[in-house]
Parts: sequence; C-alpha cells; structure tokens
Amino acid sequence: MSAAPPVGEMWVVDDVAGAFASLVVAEAPTTLALSGGGMARRAYERLAGTRGLDWASVTVVFGDERWVPVTSEDSNEGMARQVLLDLVGPAEVRSLRGAGTTPEEAAAAYDVEIAALGGLDVVHLGLGDDGHTASLFPGSPALEVDDRLVVATGDDAHPHRRLTFTFPAIALARVAVVTVGGADKADVWRRLCRGDDLPAARIRAERVLWLVDPAAAGS
Repeated sequence: MSAAPPVGEMWVVDDVAGAFASLVVAEAPTTLALSGGGMARRAYERLAGTRGLDWASVTVVFGDERWVPVTSEDSNEGMARQVLLDLVGPAEVRSLRGAGTTPEEAAAAYDVEIAALGGLDVVHLGLGDDGHTASLFPGSPALEVDDRLVVATGDDAHPHRRLTFTFPAIALARVAVVTVGGADKADVWRRLCRGDDLPAARIRAERVLWLVDPAAAGS
C-alpha cells in the first residue's frame, strides 16, 4: 500500500517489536508511557533484552489501563511489570490503577501527575481492530475531551471500566510511536490510510511514528 497515515512517518519493518525496542533505546527517554495488548507485550519483551537504556533515569507511566487489580491478566501494568519493568528496574513506576480508589478518582489524580511531568518523551500506542488507540474507542465521549489529560471511561461493549490518556496527553509526547502488526490489522490500517474517521487518526505529537509490518501494511 502506498498511502501514508494521516499524520506522521510510516516505517514498514519486518520486526515491529525489535524496531520499537531500538527506537526507545535511541530516544533515551526519561519519561516513557506504556500501553497494552499482544503487540505491546512482544515489544516490551524485546525492550527488556535490549541494552543501552539507562533505566535508572526513566520514569514509567501508563497511557491506559483497565479498572482491574494489577495482578489480573487483563492489567496492562501487570503485563508490563511481568515482562519488562520487574526485570529492568526503572527509576519510578507510576501506577494508573493505583492512583485512586475509584476510576474517576484515579483519573483525576493521574491527570495531575502527568501534568506535573511537563511533557512525555516517548508514548507507546497500539491500533485496535476498530481504530481505537489507548482506550479511546469509536463513539466514546473521551474522544472530545480537550481539558483533561486522563479520564475514566467505559461502555457496555467492553468488560471493564478504563482509564486513558486523552488526545491532549498524547500530544505532550516528543515521540508517539504506534506499533501495528499482523494481517488482522490490515483492514483497519487500510481504513486509516484512506482517511476514515477513526480515533487513531487523531493522534498528534511533536513526532508521530507508525511502525507497521508488511502483513498489516498490505505489502
């Protein structure tokens, strides 16, 4: 496919997880926002085994999370701790799920934390089959939020309440990197490239980089 994503650079790479790991090391972030999902898991496994990043200088935050215990198999933080964070020892891990006792309380507290950082070096995002990114789903009121960095969200179509970065939070990134892999993403990638009104089409940052494998890119 020759079409480009709406905003940003597209790199077609055979090994998305490896390219992500190399990019993070090259960017040398002091703030790193993590995501969830199968591709994220593979990317974080690769990052854990990639040398060159001074983890003692890195503060880790989360761009979205389900309202479940961190010990749940559905927890993005739990996954990231298992395959990456417990192995590399970052300077600080700021739990989104642990920021409050209700989704709304946690979102409000995390909003303050993210604002206090003054910016984000690298924000990792994924692309869902329906075009969502972070926990910004089609039709969600969270898509239109412009005065908060973190909100609580949820609907009947998804089994858990969620906490998510808003687009203004993503826009704080020096680099927003979106990983897209597998033939099952080819349809949504095609829709994104032709200009469909999908949540992921709204991603903005100082630099937006799409890492897409040939199967997803249709090449």
